[in-house]
Amino acid sequence: MRNIDQMAKIMIVKVCLILVCLVITACAPTVKVESPQEPITINLNIKLDADIRVKLEEEAKKDIAANPGIF
Repeated sequence: MRNIDQMAKIMIVKVCLILVCLVITACAPTVKVESPQEPITINLNIKLDADIRVKLEEEAKKDIAANPGIF
């Protein structure tokens, strides 16, 4: 009788482990990679102010040369 009880317990443990494994694999996340329906657009708002900086630097150099005692 003990032998049958042990085998039944082992069988129950095995069934529980199989069920746990099935539940774990069923809950695994899935990743889907899909292409977008609309084309990808990239808006670049670029402001070019290099010319203004060059002019300010030239004026600053002239002012410093004209007034060397300022700094």
